[in-house]
Amino acid sequence: MTSTVTSASDIAAKPSGQNLRFYGLWVVAAIALVALPLIFSSGGSLTSFSLIGIAIIFALSYNILLGETGLLSFGHAVHYGLGGFAAVHVMNAVTAHGWPIPLPLIPLLGGIGGLVFALLIGWVMTRRAGTVFAMISLGIGELVASSSLILRSVFGGESGISTDRTALPHIFGWTFGPQIQVYYLIAFWVLVSAIAMYALTRTPLGRICNAVRDNPGRVEFIGYDPHVVRYLAYCFAGFFAGIAGGLAAINFEIANSAYLGAVQSGMVLFATFIGGASYFFGPILGAILVTYLQLGLTSVTSVWQLYFGIIFIGIVMFAPGGIAGLVMMHRPLIRARTLGMVIPSYLVAALPTLALACGVILVIETVARYAVTGGEGNIVKLLGIPFNTTAPATWAIAAVLVIGGFIVARITWRRIAGAWDRAAGIARDRGYLA
Repeated sequence: MTSTVTSASDIAAKPSGQNLRFYGLWVVAAIALVALPLIFSSGGSLTSFSLIGIAIIFALSYNILLGETGLLSFGHAVHYGLGGFAAVHVMNAVTAHGWPIPLPLIPLLGGIGGLVFALLIGWVMTRRAGTVFAMISLGIGELVASSSLILRSVFGGESGISTDRTALPHIFGWTFGPQIQVYYLIAFWVLVSAIAMYALTRTPLGRICNAVRDNPGRVEFIGYDPHVVRYLAYCFAGFFAGIAGGLAAINFEIANSAYLGAVQSGMVLFATFIGGASYFFGPILGAILVTYLQLGLTSVTSVWQLYFGIIFIGIVMFAPGGIAGLVMMHRPLIRARTLGMVIPSYLVAALPTLALACGVILVIETVARYAVTGGEGNIVKLLGIPFNTTAPATWAIAAVLVIGGFIVARITWRRIAGAWDRAAGIARDRGYLA
């Protein structure tokens, strides 16, 4: 009798604990968003945080298509860009006519701009999934991007359309001129959008989107139309992408054709996939990493796109689940308390893997700088050490780092595999790993 009562209380306490943990995560996220500018108060940090926030909303909106519904889109930037243009036009109209619309509501109107276009073209686009949808999205994206240079009255041509966010009605004395005020506006919409998109994944629509992704034939058999489900998911994705575009327009005070281009669509695909489309927090990790890489690499090297390509290939080949997948792989080991069996192998493999990465970077930078300077020589700094691209020693060091690092790293990777098998075996015996 006592065991029965205890068991029932445990069952009742488990959902309560899960709910507490769930709400606690969002509270911690909100506190972190508020505290970041207090810790990193420089103008560059605030700008970086603002760009990351916009990228997070954009990546999460894309994951509604890719991760939740299984739709690979090559033109998601269309909704992002149209949301940005809608926001700019509304801001200029508010300034011209004196409408009482404060700036914090503008991203919502940008979302409506992205949603309207999704409603118009989504029904036709989502009739088919897979390659057909991907190619149609690519065609639509290029069509809208090229039209932005033709329809100057709507898109402003190559120069785009500018605006002034401080000219809108002020709210609580905020003019949104200082970057920190813009950051808090973006942070507010990041939190609201993330909660809304997570809630969407927990609804029956979100679950049926997962079913359409995995087995559309079975979904149709139980009475749902996969076409309608894909269409609804596409509309939600367009709405949240429009919010991201509206925030970008507020941050930069301009909207131009770059918002609609294939580069923008490629970056959000890259961020979502490298972060991990199978997990909700995966696109968040990917957006943070990609934004920091984009901001950091562009000022350091002229071939930053090559590094993006190498990272993408590495994720596809060795970690299809993305960064989030790698993180979640360790969850059963943590719960079974066997992670300590793997950590020493990680530490041993870190040095040769780092040497291999440095060798690859040195090869790329040496070849790139040597080709650009036409053999006149240039200096490459790696970990603070200068290397002359024309010196034979530089090429020799690069070769040693690549070849030697790969050989040694390959041996240590096998050690990691062995330690992982032992730790996973124990976790499986304890019931933490299926």
